[in-house]
Amino acid sequence: MATNNNIGNGSSQANKTDIKFTKLFINGDFVDSLSGKTFETINPSTGEVITRVAEGDKEDIDLAVNAARHAFDHGPWPRMSGLERGKILTKFADLVDQHADELAAIDATNAGKLFTHIKFMDVPSSANLLRYYAGAADKIHGDVLKMSRPLHGYTLREPIGVVGHIIPWNFPINMFFMKVSPALAAGCTMVLKPAEQTPLSALFCANLAKQAGIPDGVLNVVPGFGQTAGSAVSSHMDIDKVSFTGSTEIGRKVMQAAANSNLKKVSLELGGKSPVIIFDDADVDKAAELALMGILFNKGEICVAGSRVYVQEGIYDKVAEKLVEKAKAWKVGDPFDLTSQQGPQVDKKQFDKILSYIDIGIKEGATLLTGGKPASETGYFIQPTIFADVKEDMQIVKDEIFGPVLSLMRFKTVEEVIKKANCSKYGLAAGIVTKNIDIANTVSRSIRAGIIWINCYFAFDLDVPYGGYKMSGFGRDMGMDALDSYLQVKSVVTPLYNSPWL
Repeated sequence: MATNNNIGNGSSQANKTDIKFTKLFINGDFVDSLSGKTFETINPSTGEVITRVAEGDKEDIDLAVNAARHAFDHGPWPRMSGLERGKILTKFADLVDQHADELAAIDATNAGKLFTHIKFMDVPSSANLLRYYAGAADKIHGDVLKMSRPLHGYTLREPIGVVGHIIPWNFPINMFFMKVSPALAAGCTMVLKPAEQTPLSALFCANLAKQAGIPDGVLNVVPGFGQTAGSAVSSHMDIDKVSFTGSTEIGRKVMQAAANSNLKKVSLELGGKSPVIIFDDADVDKAAELALMGILFNKGEICVAGSRVYVQEGIYDKVAEKLVEKAKAWKVGDPFDLTSQQGPQVDKKQFDKILSYIDIGIKEGATLLTGGKPASETGYFIQPTIFADVKEDMQIVKDEIFGPVLSLMRFKTVEEVIKKANCSKYGLAAGIVTKNIDIANTVSRSIRAGIIWINCYFAFDLDVPYGGYKMSGFGRDMGMDALDSYLQVKSVVTPLYNSPWL
């Protein structure tokens, strides 16, 4: 396979990345943790330490929640008109765009994501998401109710209160804005815990929020570990809602903590094992390209990765051959190299996990068509990996690997592939490749997943709600559905006297 021989050049570029913010952001200021503890954050291209970051703990979460509660109960943010909040969010979006290079350099260094993808995809889409919700902020309203008695009734839609956000490491910038944008538009205040692997861009964005004019205490960012800071967010008695994106295992713990504390509202976007279904009438080259991008985009570290590819038997061999050809030409290397197509996995733990699943696949009897090994002697790079002769009961088919590992399977009929596609505890996404509209309609309505892409993949957009079925969670990010999740509905009723009509 093609690999990049200039990984060292990437590390020198990464080491030049200016890291400005490493402290907790609480009540509008960057502060040390109360314990004084810090933790290392790593460059996955080299395995070297980038810097040390203040380590938030339960006591720091308490401070952040107190600031958020005061800002909600007594501050201007929830009392502003939606129009005024929208103006500030628009300024925030403009600042994000203006700092695209810095944000891209931070996440390329800290998360191993491709610099070009961050600069030209992650950052603009995040800024536009802010603008989307800025436009929605002054359109939050209730309804006048048609009463059956001499009463006047209407509903109000009010901000839910203090929100706890816990975000993952695979899309640090996107996930930050996917959570905070609708919550800010709704008038909520919040505490956000970024993933311990990738805390740097969240802290940078907190500074931009302050520059934009978001009042102190409205947005607090507390880096730390899941078992301490994350647990404190989930179980805090003064947080009204928690929104979590991550693994199903941790999502269950978040839900339990929410239930055992104050029964706070919970949104969970969890794991996936998404199928891509290619029918006989598909263009082989385009189908293979779509399927490969479905698993290799962002080095497979994406919850909707198309890790199960089902190909109808009439074109199975041709698609398999084309997939291997394209995978071998895929360029793995330095995230700052403009020609790289795949950077390193986020850390050594994830790197080792993926390699262990590749070993499991071989031991279970799957045929390794290509890849399966580290792509470099330094850093956490893994070759694009494709397995064939895969069975539904194999671990590599059942478990979310979260890496560049594709399982290729064949099928005969529509009914058979629908059954196979639904044979998973997850239900996050699915892809369908066919020229037959009847097949597309039947299959898209039969698969139990939150988003279905027909003749495309990763077709996210601002107005498209995104979330899962089954053990992929509940609740939706993006679109107006996300805004609704940060609002409470209040009914108000007053008697009518001597009214000529009801």
